[in-house]
Amino acid sequence: MLPFITAAAALVLGACSVQTEDQANNPGTDATQSPETTEKVSIEILGMSANETDMNIVRDQLIKNGFDVELNTQPDYASFTSQQDAGNFDLAVTGWTTVTGNPDYAVRSLFSTGGDYSSMSNDDVDRLINEAALQTPEDYVETYKELEDVLVTENAYIVPLFNSLKAQAFNKELLNPETIRLSKSRAFAWEPVSFIDEAMNDTETVMYTQTISDLTSLDPIKANDGSINQLNTNMYVRLVNLADDDQVVSEGSLSYNHAIAEGNEEYYFVLRDDINFAKVENDEAVDTGEMVSGQDVIFSLNRAKDPNSVPDHRTFSLHEHINEISLVTDVSELETLELSNGSGNVLDALEKDLDNPIQTLVEDTEEVDNAAGNYQVVKLTTTEPFPQVLNYLGHQSAGIVSQKQVESVNTYDMDSFDLNNDIPYGDQRAVTEGGTYDNHLYASGPYIMLKKNDYETTFQKNPGYMTNGEHAANIKNVTVRFISDADSALSALRADEIHLLYGLNETKYDIVEESSNLELQNIPSNAVTYMIFNTEGREVSDSADLRKSILYSINQDEINAAYDGNKLKAYSTLSPLVDTGNELVADPQKVEEFYNAYLESK
Repeated sequence: MLPFITAAAALVLGACSVQTEDQANNPGTDATQSPETTEKVSIEILGMSANETDMNIVRDQLIKNGFDVELNTQPDYASFTSQQDAGNFDLAVTGWTTVTGNPDYAVRSLFSTGGDYSSMSNDDVDRLINEAALQTPEDYVETYKELEDVLVTENAYIVPLFNSLKAQAFNKELLNPETIRLSKSRAFAWEPVSFIDEAMNDTETVMYTQTISDLTSLDPIKANDGSINQLNTNMYVRLVNLADDDQVVSEGSLSYNHAIAEGNEEYYFVLRDDINFAKVENDEAVDTGEMVSGQDVIFSLNRAKDPNSVPDHRTFSLHEHINEISLVTDVSELETLELSNGSGNVLDALEKDLDNPIQTLVEDTEEVDNAAGNYQVVKLTTTEPFPQVLNYLGHQSAGIVSQKQVESVNTYDMDSFDLNNDIPYGDQRAVTEGGTYDNHLYASGPYIMLKKNDYETTFQKNPGYMTNGEHAANIKNVTVRFISDADSALSALRADEIHLLYGLNETKYDIVEESSNLELQNIPSNAVTYMIFNTEGREVSDSADLRKSILYSINQDEINAAYDGNKLKAYSTLSPLVDTGNELVADPQKVEEFYNAYLESK
C-alpha cells in the first residue's frame, strides 16, 4: 500500500530532540560527525505534515554531514503527490506496507521497470525481482539479499529509515476485546467487531478513523494507497484472505476452500452461494438478490490483470502472473489432479468440511445450490509456477465486483476518456454528499459505503452477506471520520468521539496504557518508511555517489530514539519479511568519500 502514513509521524520533534546541547554546540563530539565535513549541495526534502518528525530528523542528520537542506512540507496526500508529480524534490519521505504478506509485493510495484509506483529502471533489479518470485522461501533469501545490494548498497535508489510496529487502541468499555483483530498485513477487519452490549449492534454506530479524506477510487483495481485500503478491503470480498499471521486462508472469503494442483500453476476455488451484492437506496444498504458468482470472479480478475481495462489502472502489476480464469464443469477433472504437496487430490481438498459434498459443477448462476451439492469452481492458471499469486488474490485489488454493474457504469470510450465528464465506477464523486451523481456502488463484501463528505464517510452492513454464517457483520452502521492529525485522532479516542484508532504513534503508547477505558494492541508490522530520490532533473537523479553520500548520513539509531525505542531497523521494504542480514550503518567517512567521488565525476 502506498503511501504508508503512520500516526507515529505526527510527533513534534521538539519533544524528543536527537541532539544533546553539547553535540549541538560542538558538532565534532557527535559520533556521526566527521571533523573533516565539507559543505555540500542543497537537498530539498518533500513530505507531508504527518511525516514531520522524520523530515526534521533527516534534515538534522544531513546538516550535520554538511548538506544544506530545505523542507517542502505538504498538508495532505493530494498536495504531496502534486509536488511529487511536479518534480519539486530531491528526496521524498514515503513508505510501503506489504499488505499481502509476501516479499514479491514488497518490491514489484515499487522498483520494477513500469511498476505501478516505480520511477526507476534497472535491468538487474528487474531480473532479481522476477527470479525471486519463482523461488521457495528457502531459496529466495539470497536472491532478495542480492536485490537489496543492487537497490541500496550499489545504487542507493532509496534511503531506508525504519520498520514500524503496528498498533491500535480501542475503547474496551464499549467494544468487545475478543472481537478486535490486529493483523500483521491485512487491513482492519470490521465484520467481527461487536459492542459488549450486543443489543447496541443494530442501534449504535461504531466510529473508526483514517487520515486521508480524498479517496483515490472505490474501484479496487484503481487504487492502492492509504485512502482506500481499509475501505475497499471491507467492501469487496476476495477469493482468499490473509489470516492475522499472514497465512493465506479461505476462511471468511468467497471460497469455502482452495487448492493448488501439482506444478504450482493451477489453482482451484470452490465458491459459496451465500453472498449477494449490496447497493444503496435512500441512504440504506439493500440486498440486490444478485449472487456473487464465478462469472463476477472471472470478470474481476481479468480486469485486474489487464493494464488497459480502465483508465489509470494502479494495480495491474500485482496480477500480471495470472494467465487464465475459468469455471470447471467436470467433477472428474478435479479427481485426477494431485495436490502440489502430494497429500491427495484437488477434489478432496475442495470438499473438506463442506456441509454438502460436490455433486455437480455448474456454470449458470441460477443453477447454483450448495445445499443440493451444486457448486461453482473457479480455476486460475498462472504464467509460470507462482504460489505467491495467492497472496495477491487476498489483496484488496482482487476484490470481486459486479460485472453487470461495472459494465453499466463504465460506458465511456477508453481512448476519449475525460475525468471531467466521465464518472467511472468507484469515483468518489458518486458517493459525495451534495453531488449530482447517484451512488452506483455494488459491494460484495460485508459493508457498503453510503456517502461521504470532507468530515467522514458512512457505511452499512451488506444485508446479503453470509447472513447465517459466523462471518456476517455484527455492527450494522460504521462511520469512518477523517482526522489527518495523529494527536487529534488520539484525543478523539480519549473523548469517546471515536471507538477505535487504527495506527498509533509509538510515543503515545503510555497515554493509552494509562487510560482505564482504553486497550492497546501492537505487533511488528510489514510497514517500512523510507525516502525515494527524484529520478529526473536533479543532481541526485544522475549521481549514485551523491545518493550514497546521503544514504550514509542517516543514523537509524537516532530515529529509533526519537520514537522511544519502538522502531525497528530496515534496509528496504523487504526487511519485515526476509532477513537478508543487510543493515544501514551511518558512516561519516563514506559520506565524504562518496561526495568527493561525486565532485570528481562532475
